[in-house]
Amino acid sequence: MTSYAGPLALLHTSPVHIPVFESLRDEAHPGLTLAHLVAEELLDRARTQGPDAVADDVRELLGEAVAAGARAVLCTCSTIGAVAERAGVGVPVLRVDRPMAAAAVAAGPRVVVVASVESTLEPTAALIREEAAGRSVEVRALLVEGAWDRFEAGDMDGYVRAVAGAVDGITAADAIVLAQASMAPAQHLTRTAVPVLSSPAPGLAAAAAAARSAAWPGRGSRPSSCAVARPVPVRTATG
Repeated sequence: MTSYAGPLALLHTSPVHIPVFESLRDEAHPGLTLAHLVAEELLDRARTQGPDAVADDVRELLGEAVAAGARAVLCTCSTIGAVAERAGVGVPVLRVDRPMAAAAVAAGPRVVVVASVESTLEPTAALIREEAAGRSVEVRALLVEGAWDRFEAGDMDGYVRAVAGAVDGITAADAIVLAQASMAPAQHLTRTAVPVLSSPAPGLAAAAAAARSAAWPGRGSRPSSCAVARPVPVRTATG
């Protein structure tokens, strides 16, 4: 497996995502530098005011990350993913759920989006329709009531079990999409025969490829890793 430098900045709206992506990095992308930016308030405001309300803040955060050395950015929050993608900060900015959405469309026209936060449903459904690129697709939405309360209370086991239980009740679907990165563990608890898709692994793979491509253009020397500035609590991890 090829080892390479980044660095890749990840924008999170919860610190629980840090160990998830570090573990995925260790398993599949050794040597990749991850710089974690955690801004929980972005999701809080996006939920109440809409994703566009945080567009300026997202652009500022990503711009500072790029100025500090980030060669690519991965937004792990599905609610603000579209806002991050169009930030225009001079490096590739990817939303974690786009590869998952593409896989869902490839599986068939009947896609069910499962979320624990209502603000995530429409952005994810819109992304799936975008990935369908004119092909016929039927997108249904399922909000897992009460699951987010368990997440906010720190009951991750109860959270993922609630999500898995809701998923197992879905029928007449070609693919089931777990709309939030935090839901990924539920993928391994479900018993349904319908393919259940989560975003962290394919999203990180796409961002790692972008970071690798941006870091080593042409024959230039490989850049050294660089810690991201601290506009919000940041933790940098290297493999």
